[in-house]
Amino acid sequence: MQKIVPHLWFDKEALDAARLYTSTIPGSSMGGLSGMEGTPSGDVTMLGIKLAGLDVNLLNAGPMFTFNPSVSFLLSCESDEEVDRIVGRLGDGGGVLMPLGAYPFAARYAWISDRYGLSWQVIHREGPLPARRLTPTQMFVGPQCGRAAEALRLYTRVFGNSRIEELLRYGAAAEPERPDLVQRAAFSLEGTGFALMDSSQPHAFAFNEAVSYQVFCESQEEIDRYWQALSADPAAEQCGWIKDSFGFSWQILPRELGTLMEGAEGEKKASLIKAMLGMKKLSIAGLREAAR
Repeated sequence: MQKIVPHLWFDKEALDAARLYTSTIPGSSMGGLSGMEGTPSGDVTMLGIKLAGLDVNLLNAGPMFTFNPSVSFLLSCESDEEVDRIVGRLGDGGGVLMPLGAYPFAARYAWISDRYGLSWQVIHREGPLPARRLTPTQMFVGPQCGRAAEALRLYTRVFGNSRIEELLRYGAAAEPERPDLVQRAAFSLEGTGFALMDSSQPHAFAFNEAVSYQVFCESQEEIDRYWQALSADPAAEQCGWIKDSFGFSWQILPRELGTLMEGAEGEKKASLIKAMLGMKKLSIAGLREAAR
């Protein structure tokens, strides 16, 4: 089972977005719906989907956070025609960051935002299609620019079964970017692929809770370890959520929570939700007790 899962926070469009994404991206499917009542965001809806083999969770929880290009999803395509089709579908009603066309690094490429504001990089490169077609990508901008390599070292140190697969710096020919900045770093954590990049351009956005990574843990010891290694902002600690030293959000969750929620109804479910909302770092023992 996928250990680290991208999580997307929507106002109320998660189901519509899931239908668009799964009908557009090859190798995708819808999952099941679930809900929680009485959270600080009111009644929320959660939905799991699979996109090109990657598990992604979506949440309807109100308009507190909005997507921006600090996190995008890089989608590799098998042809120019597939790029055009996907860009046409995902980009309908959205915006353009880099227009569709040929670039030195790709036969066909576009960087777009969809109608919900989520960013996509859609690309066709010559050669075999990569095994992982969809890659969540963090862009370090503003005060975080220049820290992508530091984040790469931290993430691959914290998570087991990790590997740095590519580290490309801009170099002297990439002005106005600094030569030492990371143009692209590809890596895997627990078997799931991710990417990082720096950009010193004047971007008016930063990481926020609209996109986070959920880490599903098998034990309290594992929760404690990831919490200790990643949490850098005590004010952001709530209900399993933390922010790392780069301002990026993570959710450190017991995998057992899903089972407890599925088996809970009425007062039992209300007790479980109340207990969870009262925690910062989640306690498996506390959640089990609340479910009883």
